[in-house]
Amino acid sequence: MNFILSAVLVLGAIAFVAAVILYVCSKKFAVKEDPRLALVNEALPGANCGGCGFPGCSGMADALIKAADKGSLEGLNCPVGGADVMAKVADLLGMAIANAVPKVAVVRCNGTCELRPRIVHYDGLLTCTAMNATGAGETGCGWGCLGCGDCVNACQFDAIRINNETGLPEVDEEKCTSCGACVKACPRHIIELRKKGPKNRRVYVRCVNKDKGAVAMRNCKAACIGCGKCAKECKFEAITVENNVSYINPDKCRLCRKCEAVCPTNAIVAVNFPPKKEKVEVPKVGTEDTDQKEQVAKVEPVVEKKPTTKVGSDEAKEQKAKKEDKV
Repeated sequence: MNFILSAVLVLGAIAFVAAVILYVCSKKFAVKEDPRLALVNEALPGANCGGCGFPGCSGMADALIKAADKGSLEGLNCPVGGADVMAKVADLLGMAIANAVPKVAVVRCNGTCELRPRIVHYDGLLTCTAMNATGAGETGCGWGCLGCGDCVNACQFDAIRINNETGLPEVDEEKCTSCGACVKACPRHIIELRKKGPKNRRVYVRCVNKDKGAVAMRNCKAACIGCGKCAKECKFEAITVENNVSYINPDKCRLCRKCEAVCPTNAIVAVNFPPKKEKVEVPKVGTEDTDQKEQVAKVEPVVEKKPTTKVGSDEAKEQKAKKEDKV
């Protein structure tokens, strides 16, 4: 009986000492969580897409709180929630934010099946990453879209689909949140986040081919050949030609579309613009009347006019004298 009582007392003492130690450690090494973290995390959309540059919404919430403590939220933006979510977060943190410029994903490749024919057949893992690792893919262009749909699989918002006729991805502007998941998924970096622009109008070069002009045109009829005509035509210095391919800076572009008109391969595209009106030549004043007069003159017969005798001339005097003699 004494042994049992002694064992209970010893175990009770050990448990008490252990509890005291755990309590002290929990207080000493406790990690305090900012109460704002739960509020900000709840305000975020919860997509965990990584478009903000952080691992997920919790990482974004932590970054927002730290930035607010420093006095500015500049550079932080949730592409999924947009301005509405960022305004709500700013209110929670007692901060003001600048309106972020809305962006949309654009596919910088116009190599359709017709313009960029297949020369080989790929038989392997049907992903862009795997196909890109094998070389140029099924076409001679080693820069263009592979069409396997890695970007489609990466998009959580069903904003991209592959067009079966062209073999190229198409972006739904209404669904795109500019999270950047498709940009990261593309092994050839042909998808870019660009400003939506006024009235959703944009002008950009739909090609990233860095081969020389002759090689690029042999592999794709819509490739940029780096001729520089667009750069010479642009008066705002918005276009640069580097590594045999042109690039239009969206911050400098004024959407005049003059570069589009001079591009010999139609590699420059303009999105959401109204169709151009065809110029109608207006005839100059008096042209139609002159033409009609000339046509009438050609049709009307020439009538010979009888010569008239002037009063008081010599012939008239002789005729008058003859009449008087007869009388």
